[in-house]
Amino acid sequence: MPVTGDTAPTFTATVGTSDHEPFALEDHLGDGPVVLAFFPGAFTPPCTNEMVAIQDRLDRFHDAGGTVLGVSADSPFSQGAFREEHGIEFDLVSDTGREAIEAYGLEIDIPELGLYGIANRAVFVLAADGTIAYDWVADDPTNEPPYDAILDAVESAS
Repeated sequence: MPVTGDTAPTFTATVGTSDHEPFALEDHLGDGPVVLAFFPGAFTPPCTNEMVAIQDRLDRFHDAGGTVLGVSADSPFSQGAFREEHGIEFDLVSDTGREAIEAYGLEIDIPELGLYGIANRAVFVLAADGTIAYDWVADDPTNEPPYDAILDAVESAS
């Protein structure tokens, strides 16, 4: 699992909409900090809370020069519906191939919910040069990240 100071693994996936637009992390590096917020699954209470909490702080992330991306193994259709239902204005990245989840060492199973190969809840702030400026990985995927610490990391990486 990459940590603060490491070069961030890049990956390709699909933007979480019904348009199936290709996504490449490399296209987002270089213009300021990038927040990668990995979450287990759309439409689950902790994930909804997290994505809405990030949306509530989105202006602050943008003011600090940051780009926010949510990443999960959900399908693009599911993510698009999730964004629409909850007013999420930042991009969600559909990692159905689990390239990002595996590159960041976040693959977990929650068998009691029938979920396998999903992302653990984690946040990485990537500096413009592609290094990891901040990392947080949940001990328990129901825990939400420390939002103020993430904002501080984005401001420091700007």
